[in-house]
Amino acid sequence: MTDQDMPSDDGFLNDPPEDRRFFLKQSLALAGLTLSPVSFHYPAKPADPEPLSSPQKTVRLSLTINGTKRRLAVDPRTTLLDLLREQLGLTGTKKGCDFGQCGACTIHLDGQRVLACLSLAVMQNGRTITTIEGLTQSVTESSARLHPMQEAFIRHDGFQCGYCTPGQVMSAICCIREGQAGSEKEIQEYMSGNLCRCGAYPNIVKAILDVKNSGQPV
Repeated sequence: MTDQDMPSDDGFLNDPPEDRRFFLKQSLALAGLTLSPVSFHYPAKPADPEPLSSPQKTVRLSLTINGTKRRLAVDPRTTLLDLLREQLGLTGTKKGCDFGQCGACTIHLDGQRVLACLSLAVMQNGRTITTIEGLTQSVTESSARLHPMQEAFIRHDGFQCGYCTPGQVMSAICCIREGQAGSEKEIQEYMSGNLCRCGAYPNIVKAILDVKNSGQPV
């Protein structure tokens, strides 16, 4: 028997060229599937829908605002400033920086000045609040008299654009009430938390001294 008649140990080498090419293509295809990412074989898992936030429960509280007792239901996240402006329509209290740095939102809480933007409404249950709207004194049903501090601000031009004026007036009243109006320097120190971008500081100090020296109750 000649070498040509003997079967080869390697049948692959004796296959026609077309068969070898087909075998190599299949091998490469299988290797590619093995190394490909899992996401190539399986459909991507749909993203979980974002959970809907549950509605916040309101909290009931009672406040005396400018002499009127009010029973309210508020979101526990609501600041006193937003309650006054957005829910009660008392927009005289201004929103300036909303970070407690400008003093535009100053109000009186139980007679003490506070920054409404830093106070949560739900923490004030049962307390008494006075805003700039509550300073006027009723003379008749159809007319009202300004607070002495408001009149002094007008006399001494203690404002220009007027945006910071409500907060300035509320702090100025407490400045006299707390005995911090003994001198211009003392007033300037006390009022340093109320910013006036128009620069009316000298006239504001004059207005405070005027009311303090007049002896009028504030």
